[in-house]
Amino acid sequence: MTSNIFEQVRSIASDLFSIPSERITAESSPENIEAWDSTQHLNLVLALEEAFDFQLSPEEMEKMRNIGEVVKVVESKISATKS
Repeated sequence: MTSNIFEQVRSIASDLFSIPSERITAESSPENIEAWDSTQHLNLVLALEEAFDFQLSPEEMEKMRNIGEVVKVVESKISATKS
């Protein structure tokens, strides 16, 4: 997990869920972020697609169960786009 991508994802999540970025860790998930519901999950997906300029598949969206997994999906998407 690269810290640059993690920081970008954390910043997006912080804005979206209206919580300080310091409170967001790789383990942060809908279970411990009250504002992370199904609608906000879709908003997170849209924000990530816009910020990183890619499209996520339904399978990739399903994998995004916590911030660490979100970062992994974003990293794999970026590396796939570069190759």
